[in-house]
Amino acid sequence: MSALRGRLEQQVDMARHVSWHAGGVAKQGYWPADMVDLQQFVRQLPHAEPLLFVGNGSNLLVRQAGFDGTVVFTGRLQQITLERAAPAAGFRQVYAEAGVSATALTRFAAENGLSGIEFIAGIPGTVGACVAQNSGCFGSETWDCVARVLMLNRHGELIQRSPAEFEIGYRSIEALIEVAEWFVGAWFDLREGDGSVAQRTVAEFIARRRDSQPLDVPNAGRAFRNPEDNFAARLIQLSGMAGARIGGAEVSERHPNFIVNRTAASADDIEQLMELVANRVQDKFGVQLLCDVRIVGSKH
Repeated sequence: MSALRGRLEQQVDMARHVSWHAGGVAKQGYWPADMVDLQQFVRQLPHAEPLLFVGNGSNLLVRQAGFDGTVVFTGRLQQITLERAAPAAGFRQVYAEAGVSATALTRFAAENGLSGIEFIAGIPGTVGACVAQNSGCFGSETWDCVARVLMLNRHGELIQRSPAEFEIGYRSIEALIEVAEWFVGAWFDLREGDGSVAQRTVAEFIARRRDSQPLDVPNAGRAFRNPEDNFAARLIQLSGMAGARIGGAEVSERHPNFIVNRTAASADDIEQLMELVANRVQDKFGVQLLCDVRIVGSKH
């Protein structure tokens, strides 16, 4: 590939690039130097090439058989700016590229006297993942603050889209038109206020996650979405699955909605344990738990 400034690798061991520290091999991976470099790279790929965009890999499982395509690692897409124009009185807009961490975005906003995005503080993902999955916590969701998003298509073109062009749901975002595009940036409408209050809230949310989640062992965050009017962790606990293991994968006793890699778990161990948990909850309570982790690749 010509005129590229990023790093291209063949046969990428995805266990090294996801927070579970487990998974198969991707055919190739690319680390773009910046947005322009990413556009150049995508233009040179065959249009039929499967593409997977990965930030911190904190909500991802690549099956043991691997991913037969190209993984784009967005970690160098780190631009974050305070926009000059305000969307309305009492608001300012922040733009962040896909590789900016969720916590970095909340801290940048607080340092600039802006609030409204504190709830994603401590989420181990990036802006790209938060927008693509409508990440949320403490009663709020990412798209509550999204003004518009920046998409990249198969031709390497950048397109701005509004929330009206998506179907926005609980932990899900679907484009209303069928297009092959990926989230590479977003603008957030945030309230002007007391930055010190926002900074304290960010610190409080990070502390709450640290105190309640098994952050000392590899995990991918919550394994299942909360059912309507219930909590997945509660149902898993009541079903007797806390502490259950398959191979090196274990249902966390500290937070039963976390599957942790206790001792060299494989991707198969993790996926099989998730299936076992979901089946047990279904059998005991008649509630279908929906996976909150992105699983890619072939099973065989």
